[in-house]
Amino acid sequence: MSAPNSDGVSSGARIRQQIRAEIAQIKPLDSLEQAHIEDALAWVDSVVELCRLAKPATPPRHLVSYFAVVDDAHILLVDHRNARLWLPSGGHVEPGEHPRVTVQRELQEELGFESPHAIAAPVMITNTETVGLTAGHTDVSLWYVVRASRQQNLRPDELEFNSVKWFPFSEVPLERSDPHMGRFLAKLASAVSLKTEEYDAK
Repeated sequence: MSAPNSDGVSSGARIRQQIRAEIAQIKPLDSLEQAHIEDALAWVDSVVELCRLAKPATPPRHLVSYFAVVDDAHILLVDHRNARLWLPSGGHVEPGEHPRVTVQRELQEELGFESPHAIAAPVMITNTETVGLTAGHTDVSLWYVVRASRQQNLRPDELEFNSVKWFPFSEVPLERSDPHMGRFLAKLASAVSLKTEEYDAK
């Protein structure tokens, strides 16, 4: 059990509150994401463990931080050996770890560079049953965005990935990617469009 801080809140309870806040601020793209948000909030509000404690899937539902490395209308995807899909980089949130810290840690471990900016709030949340060599468990995934240049030097983890590649949004192999990738790209493009419109209106 986590020791309480000066305000009487344990570190475990505090990080659970922070994870809940990450989820609660997400604006849903559609009814499916609204359902995923509501389901994830109920999950966080329960007493079950949120993070993976042992490989490959204990507990069978756990929290993941995806991070899409983006440059203009291009996204960096990894050909993941276990999943056998082209995916954004990411990793399991460790017990006691804030999901944004997971992004910073995994960015270094998987791609070999630091984010050039502070990690902002997640753009999306999904609830997905895994496929590939570790199929059958459920990832609750927070989708973050890291903005970096296509000229960024990369040191990809060759144990995890067959290769890495920049794709224009319009050329992402959706048939061999996360089942929510198309929805994520639509949401990301919409967010970029809204920011442009706000800038033009000033």
